[in-house]
Amino acid sequence: MDWSAGQGTLRAGGKTLEWRSFGPAPDKAATIVLLHEGLGCAALWRDFPEALAQATGKGVFVYSRAGYGQSDLTDLPRPLDYMTREAVDVLPQVLDAIGFRSGVLMGHSDGATIAAIYAGSVEDFRVRGLILMAPHFFTEEMGLASIAEAKAVYETDLKARMAKYHRDPDTAFRGWNDAWLHPDFKAWHVGEVIDYLRIPTLAIQGREDQYGTLAQIEEIETRSYAPVETLILDDCRHAPHFDQPDAVLAAVAEFLTRLDRIEKAEPDAA
Repeated sequence: MDWSAGQGTLRAGGKTLEWRSFGPAPDKAATIVLLHEGLGCAALWRDFPEALAQATGKGVFVYSRAGYGQSDLTDLPRPLDYMTREAVDVLPQVLDAIGFRSGVLMGHSDGATIAAIYAGSVEDFRVRGLILMAPHFFTEEMGLASIAEAKAVYETDLKARMAKYHRDPDTAFRGWNDAWLHPDFKAWHVGEVIDYLRIPTLAIQGREDQYGTLAQIEEIETRSYAPVETLILDDCRHAPHFDQPDAVLAAVAEFLTRLDRIEKAEPDAA
């Protein structure tokens, strides 16, 4: 792929996926790979990727998973372990396709969960840190209630708004909503991946997050053997990068600066 083009498509998981790039290429600087939420896509990050590249000096790569944005559609219903499949089967191919050399995975909501599953399941020494915004490791009644509310309003104005960004808004919405509201999904729990993390994590969540409580962040703090930093934001719901962008950008920049120091110190320590 041609990073300098700024956008394009790549093949991963047997699908054609759209992507966008910002800042220096992977052979020039470390890369931040952004993984979107359950109703997101490359375009719905809006101006955050560019601001992130400017704040950190790193390259930033975003893509739309199958079923989202202008990427190929996916088959429905999604399997209930769709986040694990995305992390283990598709994300490795995406990273290889972009020439990923070193950097961090930064995910939001479903994307944060995918990032954590990847780091806890796939041995990839190129990934030096995790930034998890509003991650999910298990279901909570309040979160499921909010997802049920989203289903109730989908046919009113949500579908029309999603149609501006997704090739097929029904596929994007139902792939997420039907899985989370499936009766068997209540038992879903992937907290065990945290036990295998060996890289630093920055966990970010809003106090007013309507899809999850701070129990999700506590799961990381209590289970990770690697360093965990947390940023809990007031006046912030499920999207910290939109509700409190300055605080998120500052925290990410500081986290990456510390990672850079660790990277530079390791050869001396050896």
